[in-house]
Amino acid sequence: MPPTDSTATGSTTGFEFEYSPAPEARSIVDIKPSYGLFVNGEFVDGRGRSFKTISPSTEEVLAEIAEADEADVDDAVRAARRAYTRVWSRMSGAERGKYLFRIARILQERAREFAVLESIDNGKPIKESRDVDVPLAAAHFFYYAGWADKLEYAGLSTAESGPPKPLGVAGQVIPWNFPLLMLAWKIAPALACGNTVVLKPAETTPLTALLFAEVCQQADLPPGVVNILTGAGETGRAIVAHPDVDKVAFTGSTEVGRAIAKTVAGSDKKVTLELGGKAANIVFDDAPIDQAVEGIVNGIFFNQGHVCCAGSRLLVQESVAEDVLARLKRRMATLRVGDPLDKNTDVGTINSAEQLAKIRELSDIGEAEGAGRWSPPCDLPNHGYWFPPTIFTGVSQAHRIAREEIFGPVLSVITFRTPKEAVEKANNTPFGLSAGVWSDKGSRILWMASQLRAGVVWSNTFNKFDPASPFGGYKESGYGREGGRHGLEGYLK
Repeated sequence: MPPTDSTATGSTTGFEFEYSPAPEARSIVDIKPSYGLFVNGEFVDGRGRSFKTISPSTEEVLAEIAEADEADVDDAVRAARRAYTRVWSRMSGAERGKYLFRIARILQERAREFAVLESIDNGKPIKESRDVDVPLAAAHFFYYAGWADKLEYAGLSTAESGPPKPLGVAGQVIPWNFPLLMLAWKIAPALACGNTVVLKPAETTPLTALLFAEVCQQADLPPGVVNILTGAGETGRAIVAHPDVDKVAFTGSTEVGRAIAKTVAGSDKKVTLELGGKAANIVFDDAPIDQAVEGIVNGIFFNQGHVCCAGSRLLVQESVAEDVLARLKRRMATLRVGDPLDKNTDVGTINSAEQLAKIRELSDIGEAEGAGRWSPPCDLPNHGYWFPPTIFTGVSQAHRIAREEIFGPVLSVITFRTPKEAVEKANNTPFGLSAGVWSDKGSRILWMASQLRAGVVWSNTFNKFDPASPFGGYKESGYGREGGRHGLEGYLK
């Protein structure tokens, strides 16, 4: 599966198909040399030191980004509080909904621009940015725009408590794996409920959040309703700890989630945490095997495995394990790794040098602990952060690659004999974000779903999302739900 030349082998026919590059036009985006902070409806200079955001596929510097310090955070929170008390909380739900509808429409109108910028800054294939990230982001704003004037019918209040009320200022910190989509997951319900926002994107992927700030201006959103502060961990900590922030929403690693929980302990801040995962993708002997193989590939190699709910543990019934692995390897040999802006690319680049080092370290440990390592033939580009799609066989529950979140295109294969054994192995993890079940028997799927300790269980599919469906985890995968009617609860009194 060469990423840079133009040949891929068809596994079912034996023929070779010639591919020509199909690059998306980079000229559609205008990346500025430097970016400031977005506070009170305007771009302003940050007081902290600037940092560089780079393209993970080429290692080129894309732009200089301002870093917000505590004084900048205080300015943004003050702006959000003024907008909340004077404008946004006083506005009717119908009027707030109009702004959300307007933002959704602008995202659709500028979809190609957002998709290209996301792939440049993040490294994910353009077809994923184009077909998944941007459409879902717009869909979340459309969905929550519809809720804005119907909050009293969401089932989150009683006649005694009166209509639900917003919390105030929401401090939101999002990760680098789905920068625009995670922004939409956070901002859309917060605004629909009448809150104002101070959001920090990840330091490696700030550009689509800053372009979204331009969308807020284009939509004539009142100043201060949305504030975007770029920076690293210290900026996030300052937002979380600010005394005038009423709600904290975080998506990211379990380690940082624990630190946030400690920071807000004893305060009256409301918190939702969506953290790591080590999902089991469970294939039974009566599953539609070819369909399951596609689900396995989508479950772990989508977005280079940079997915908290990735199906990183394949639990396959012993009687079909050999067949499933053979078909999986044939399918993996057709995956194309390469330029994120090439529409033929299936697997893009790892987001950063730090993440690549972590993937390599855990993969080397898996090999050292005795698991069998396999990747299809793959000539990786000379520049950028690349890792081939990889599977490990002969994995036991004791292996670190079966216990720790790798957050990359690495799949651990574990076998089982009975449904009960599958449940025990699937639940033998500190995480509980998602799972997948592949079987022809509806009764078996329903029984498995009732036994699995996971916030989302997919049936004969994987990685399917909808704005109307809640998402969240158990145990060390966090608490609270995002999406759907349930996603409103975290932003209302």
